Amino acid sequence: MTSNEWAATPPSLSYELYPPATPKAAEAVLRTIDELSATNPDYVSVTFSGTPERRRASIDLIEHLVRNTRLRPLAHLTCVGETRESLELLVRQFLGLGVRGLLALRGDLPQDADVARGDLPFARFLVELIRDIEGRHTATLAGGRLAVGVAAYPNRHPESPSFLHDIEVLVSKQRAGADFAITQVYFDPTHYARLVTAASAAGVTMPIIPGVMPMANVGRLERLAVMTGVRPDKALLHRLETASDGVERRRIGVQAAAVLAQAAFDGGAPGLHLYTFNDHRASVEVIEQLDLPAIRTLADVVPA
Repeated sequence: MTSNEWAATPPSLSYELYPPATPKAAEAVLRTIDELSATNPDYVSVTFSGTPERRRASIDLIEHLVRNTRLRPLAHLTCVGETRESLELLVRQFLGLGVRGLLALRGDLPQDADVARGDLPFARFLVELIRDIEGRHTATLAGGRLAVGVAAYPNRHPESPSFLHDIEVLVSKQRAGADFAITQVYFDPTHYARLVTAASAAGVTMPIIPGVMPMANVGRLERLAVMTGVRPDKALLHRLETASDGVERRRIGVQAAAVLAQAAFDGGAPGLHLYTFNDHRASVEVIEQLDLPAIRTLADVVPA
């Protein structure tokens, strides 16, 4: 994009955090929040899943963001294992905390077939439920709306029969009331471009924000590949595995993430969402390589 285009439509910037599991991790995430706050992101998403203790930690983290920072939380909400009643209580709890943005996700299916999968089988039904709750709480929202995001998949979802089926699902989420989408992690810049092109052809008009992960941890990449079925580039993985130390690995991962993000911006991406894994260093280095703080500042001060 040109500077004039950025001035007219400044790129969004957001990060993902997850709730800390230990006191030491809690100290680390608070430091990360402080560092990320300095980059003035539009919002910070907070994951919500797992054990009751982890879920409580998510709510505590969201409450901290609302009460003690200038950051806007985007609360993850998963419907697997939940009843309509439990989901409504959660949405109302988020509203009471001051949350005005939700990321509606199905969530991972339980491994045990005997475990209940919940009342809502797909994320689009969760979007519909959120909009229904919103309509009954207009006073709480002062007549405004909740921002509702959903997931998009540059590569075929592991449970999906095809990439085109994933596009149809994305269309259904938009029709249900979603405002924007954030992509799952991907490692090939052409995959984001393919997703946007196919989604647009199918009638998707909401923004699709590329989700990018600074790839500096080999073990994390391998676990991610198992979970998502998305394999990182073999050459990149080899460079990370043979790097001399952690500093070199982070440099390699940051550069690879910056290349993905720049390619998405060159193709018209409306913003950037960084998966931080509660470590601010690599994410901040990515946006500095992109000169994103300066671009966003310029967009705030230059007339469109």
